[in-house]
Amino acid sequence: MSTPDENFAQTGLNLPPAPAPLGVYKPYLIDGKYLYVSGHGTVQDDKSLIIGRIGADMDMEQGKLAARQVGLAILSTIKTNLGSLNKVKRVIKVLGMVNCTPEFEKHPYIINGCSELFAQVWGTEYGIGVRSAVGFGSLPDNIPVEIEAMFELEQ
Repeated sequence: MSTPDENFAQTGLNLPPAPAPLGVYKPYLIDGKYLYVSGHGTVQDDKSLIIGRIGADMDMEQGKLAARQVGLAILSTIKTNLGSLNKVKRVIKVLGMVNCTPEFEKHPYIINGCSELFAQVWGTEYGIGVRSAVGFGSLPDNIPVEIEAMFELEQ
């Protein structure tokens, strides 16, 4: 059975630099056996952000890729601060926020970009948790997606 770190390596994707807080908050917090990860944005390898509103500036496929990029930023925060994705046992909850036009209704499809990545890393039993995917009229810096998550740590 392969480890989360090995599973991630098999995706062929890169982890962007772990984003630094841009406000008064911690990027992550450990409480007992739980890891809480603050809302992350669309940080790319060069530290720039994917910008745009789904339904106006980008389509659903671009939005789904943006959500995957947020998932990569979350993985980067985990790996940078905990040393390994193997320290996470399972995904508990994902909250996906989608910056979209009022008519847009496919929020879950967008957040699948992150959820599918987590399922690749931790497998379908441990990589899929409970989830909410909701639309917003705007997000910081006009990013298309922001995601926060909760994980259970290995004991």
